Amino acid sequence: MRIAEIRLTPVAIPDKPLLNCKGVHQPYALRTVIEVICADGTVGLGESYGSIKALEGLRRAAPALVGLDPFHLHALKSRVAAALPEGGGINAKSAVADHKLVDVVTSAFEVPCMDIQGKVLGRPVADLLGGAVRETVPFSAYLFFKFGAHIGQVEDEWGEVLTPDQMVGEARRMVAAHGFKSLKLKGGVLHPDLEIETMLKLREAFPHHPLRIDPNGGWTVETAIYIARKLEGVLEYLEDPVIGMDAMAEVAAATSIPLATNMVVLEFDQIAEAYRKRAVKIVLSDHHYWGGLRASTHLGKVCDVLDMGVSMHSNSHLGITLAAMVHVASATPNLSYDCDTHYPWTGTDVIDEPFAFRDGSLAVPGGPGLGVTLDRTKLGELAAVYEAASIRERDDTAYMKQFDPGYERRVPRW
Repeated sequence: MRIAEIRLTPVAIPDKPLLNCKGVHQPYALRTVIEVICADGTVGLGESYGSIKALEGLRRAAPALVGLDPFHLHALKSRVAAALPEGGGINAKSAVADHKLVDVVTSAFEVPCMDIQGKVLGRPVADLLGGAVRETVPFSAYLFFKFGAHIGQVEDEWGEVLTPDQMVGEARRMVAAHGFKSLKLKGGVLHPDLEIETMLKLREAFPHHPLRIDPNGGWTVETAIYIARKLEGVLEYLEDPVIGMDAMAEVAAATSIPLATNMVVLEFDQIAEAYRKRAVKIVLSDHHYWGGLRASTHLGKVCDVLDMGVSMHSNSHLGITLAAMVHVASATPNLSYDCDTHYPWTGTDVIDEPFAFRDGSLAVPGGPGLGVTLDRTKLGELAAVYEAASIRERDDTAYMKQFDPGYERRVPRW
């Protein structure tokens, strides 16, 4: 069995004007849908970023994979590395953290290869990762402050959410629709005292839901310590309150709240430093930049040895990515916390049967491989949106300037 063809389809998926410390989400999020086709007709599906550098890396590496046995994943990484000798990062200048191109591209092609493996063997991807230890995977409601509408559009179904009380309303709707058992707030947007008030009101409205807040490094060390002390006994964990390993260690030493990260521990060689400095207690994995599905389960093993918690980070994504996330999470014994997902904000998909949360969880997809099937009509529609849209790179700051011409990107902001 050999790879005969690879198809890469960039798509644009509708997004909401969700706020963060760098600005606001644009009308569309960019993704790339990947089809790896074997000579016998077996097709593996994958999904990755749609940014310029990521897409260019996928296109440059794809020809080198023709003729590869999809079971030979070490050779896959070697071929990707050889095709991208200069490596480098993929993220735009407006991003706070960066990811290695070789890791991103390797992961992007590993997923469809494992989808093929599962289809050939008649087994789900979770079995290829050691077997599922849970039949369902819990997720957290991902809450965002937001504008009521994009520039030039009518107000969306969620409306404006710019106050603590409005955020409680958003949380109630999200929980009612999907049954989530934990809540995560994207912070670093409002004044720290307002975000403290928001978390306290969420605690009052949801007394039994674990709570988290993630300002993406939007606070100074002093502000982070101030907020942590106000929220002692309220938060399940505090995610990336500050930027940098040493700054995280300083905050960690000042609070009993565990610190989580997907910004200062992005690669395996950063785990030891985080452990030595006691900067991080929870690592949020993401197969897109940790090097793939197998690397993500390996991360779980490393965290287990070091007595660190592990869960899963999310970016705006479609159902192919979500399927991969569920398989990895199901095969990670020490998954300590509910996973993140943007999926409820997406509103569209390229798979035949979009996912539906039950009590805040998703069942591991049945059937061989990833267990999802491509809807070619939807793929074509979202590809057409990509071609028509002017967006080719995520830039929350530039878009924010259309709402507020005087806006300046500052990280930390508070």
